Amino acid sequence: MNAPVDSLPPGLTPEQLRALQRSPRQCARHGFVQALPFILVLLPFGMLFGVVASDAGLNLPQILGFTLLVLAGASQFTAVQLMTDHAPALVVIVSAVAVNLRMAMYSASLVPWLGAAPARDRAWLAYVLVDQNYALAIQHFEKHPRLRVEQRVAYFFGTIFATCLPWLIATLLGVWIGNAIPESWALDFAMPITFIALIAPMLRSIPHMAAALVAVVAALAFAFLPSGLGLFVAAPLAMLTGAAVETLMERRKEARA
Repeated sequence: MNAPVDSLPPGLTPEQLRALQRSPRQCARHGFVQALPFILVLLPFGMLFGVVASDAGLNLPQILGFTLLVLAGASQFTAVQLMTDHAPALVVIVSAVAVNLRMAMYSASLVPWLGAAPARDRAWLAYVLVDQNYALAIQHFEKHPRLRVEQRVAYFFGTIFATCLPWLIATLLGVWIGNAIPESWALDFAMPITFIALIAPMLRSIPHMAAALVAVVAALAFAFLPSGLGLFVAAPLAMLTGAAVETLMERRKEARA
């Protein structure tokens, strides 16, 4: 149900007013539309996983089960590559978990926005949390901080229909037509493009840029570690850097005041 115009807080931009007046269904539709451009990179990314998993010897039920249970492209690729290299099961599991630890950071940053949602909704949100819908959601929530919890939840669920479903469909396509895809089609271009598109709009301040720089340098410096573990080291270093820079800037502002 849309909020009456008279009950809306003053001093809001026209865009914020429109966001507050949307019903949960309209919020879901809005999230779906905003997430649609990600299909352009999710389709080749998912097809590539289908091809790689098939080449690794997994059959269709195994690939589908893997995709539905994990629902995380980077860790899926990591696990399949290690399985292809005949790595021990413990190494496969630890590496996949290490790559996916960023989801814990995503979840922590979403708590102020979605922590009041019902437990059932939070469980579903945790399952479908991926890089794309997290990036869209956190920017949308920060831009419209007065949204009600049900509006935020609806927006988030709207994004999954344009991210998670295409990923599953693309994986199936990769399995079915993988052998027909020419090797000259470098489908792996989708992975770096996806993360560049996610990160670039979020580098809005000096702490953000400092954290990103440290993340890149640390990830390269620790690239010699087993697959995924370098990211496990780089992520907390980047967060500490961003927090330290932001604290330093705040102290300087207070000193000048």
